[in-house]
Amino acid sequence: MAVSFFALAIYLLLTLNSDYTSTPVSAASEGVQITYGSTVKLMHERTKFRLHSHDVPYGSGSGQQSVTGFSSVDDSNSYWQIVRPTLDSSAKQGDTIKSGTIIRLQHMRTRRWLHSHLHASPISGNLEVSCFGDDGNSDTGDYWRLEIEGNGKTWRQDQRVRLHHVDTGGYLHSHDKKYTRIAGGQQEVCGVREKRADNVWLAAEGVYLPTSGSK
Repeated sequence: MAVSFFALAIYLLLTLNSDYTSTPVSAASEGVQITYGSTVKLMHERTKFRLHSHDVPYGSGSGQQSVTGFSSVDDSNSYWQIVRPTLDSSAKQGDTIKSGTIIRLQHMRTRRWLHSHLHASPISGNLEVSCFGDDGNSDTGDYWRLEIEGNGKTWRQDQRVRLHHVDTGGYLHSHDKKYTRIAGGQQEVCGVREKRADNVWLAAEGVYLPTSGSK
């Protein structure tokens, strides 16, 4: 089983480094545990758009790399790796992730971190969500607290979750407000400080690493 997971991971990484659009790699079954090191697409529950980024800066606010919601299931710019925060040195690849844990999400193609701050988002004027930094450059603006809806204690593929930004208190949010220019047809992703139906995400396609100790 471990060999098959690593084969999928190698396939995904090779595809991301190519000029072609990848075919998403799905988890073996619903309800699979999500672990550190897994590479996933996060789907906005209400609109079904995937959390997405690309090497295009915002034309306002911070000017950092933009983050949007994208309708296509097949786009490789929607893959994010789940990484431990530097403040939690005890977590390791393959560990399960409990509700309340602080995580980071690294955009696979550009290697920048999902980030937020007090700049206004371009369309709605909420908190801007961007991509920032690189493999060796990350700060607390990249920290998101996982909140699992319902009774689940550890993150699984079929669970509804919210991501609560540590520095600003904003929830990762999207809605059907769409860009018309730079990212035409893609929808705004931002942060809002209230819990709303549009704060909810689910893990969709991806390479889900086995839990620590799995054979």
